Amino acid sequence: MSKLGNLGARLHRGEISYDFIGHRKIWYGISILITITAILGLAVRGLNMGIDFQGGAVFTTPKTSVSVSQAEEYAKEASGHDAVVQKLGNGALRIQIAGMDTQQSDQIKTELAQDFKVDKEKINSDLVGPSWGDQIANKAWQGLAIFMVLVVIYLAIAFEWRMAIAALVALIHDITITTGIYALVGFEVTPGTVIGLLTILGYSLYDTVVVFDSLKEQTKDITKQTKVTYSEIANRSINGTLVRSINTTVVALLPVAGLLFIGGGFLGAGTLNDISLSLFVGLAAGAYSSIFIATPLVADLKEREPQIRALRKRVLAKRAQAASAEDLVEARTGAPGEVGEPEDATPAVVGPRHQPASRGRGRGGRPSGKRR
Repeated sequence: MSKLGNLGARLHRGEISYDFIGHRKIWYGISILITITAILGLAVRGLNMGIDFQGGAVFTTPKTSVSVSQAEEYAKEASGHDAVVQKLGNGALRIQIAGMDTQQSDQIKTELAQDFKVDKEKINSDLVGPSWGDQIANKAWQGLAIFMVLVVIYLAIAFEWRMAIAALVALIHDITITTGIYALVGFEVTPGTVIGLLTILGYSLYDTVVVFDSLKEQTKDITKQTKVTYSEIANRSINGTLVRSINTTVVALLPVAGLLFIGGGFLGAGTLNDISLSLFVGLAAGAYSSIFIATPLVADLKEREPQIRALRKRVLAKRAQAASAEDLVEARTGAPGEVGEPEDATPAVVGPRHQPASRGRGRGGRPSGKRR
């Protein structure tokens, strides 16, 4: 068995564990700090919305030897805006410039034809109106809202409303961090980005439900015992599914990292960045929130219930009583100088006391002496 598999088995059996619930304030603080950074990024820089959301023009050139970087410079000089340039398989270039109207599009097309030294008619141009982009954005927000509502309803029915609230907070946490990273990095937001966001919500919810299911099974009739508290069972559930969550997250992140760092970064396929960045950041944030946010939040909410609070008091009182009994036993059997018998006390006799043989008696109890 591998070391990771052996570790997972020991965590599942409860032989070793880490107190995630006990350190929940640390995780809350880290999440709050990251979330504030993401919100500041959204407020200061904003999202770089793609042509599908804010409208613009798309130009397709014939086969050319002009590089992508040089085409970006030509497009920026012609339009005054940053452009997204993609090299097509037949050697042509696809140039996207956001925020353009029909008149500006014709002017940019003329200048690009001069820069590329081609006939103007050989450059195809398509104009995307801003109203169509607004429709796409509204539909995306509506889909996200419907998804959230359905998730809350399902979790409230399958588990309970506290778990539904915790899962909703974790999902909002993941979306905020991912969109904040987009604002800070400056990647373009496209329909692929929206698809990536919805995908990461599914992954995040999967890990959360796995832990919740384990927690639900282990907390049946929890108030009928006095051995463990709800928070301790919640911590046991996290540890029991920890290696599984790590494995699924790593397996999902590896191909996404290949798209982002190799495809988008090394090979220069910039169109892969819009979906791969959302997947990479969202999967990592989802794994974090499932372990460090969702379940500790459920434990916090459950510990406010009168029954669970009373259970905690009984468990702690029983442990204190057991600890006092152990201390008393240790004191009674302790080393000299501790609570024990006085030093001048007569030692207790173990076994029958034998009378010493009388001096002057021989065999048979007869007095010894000289024969007369």
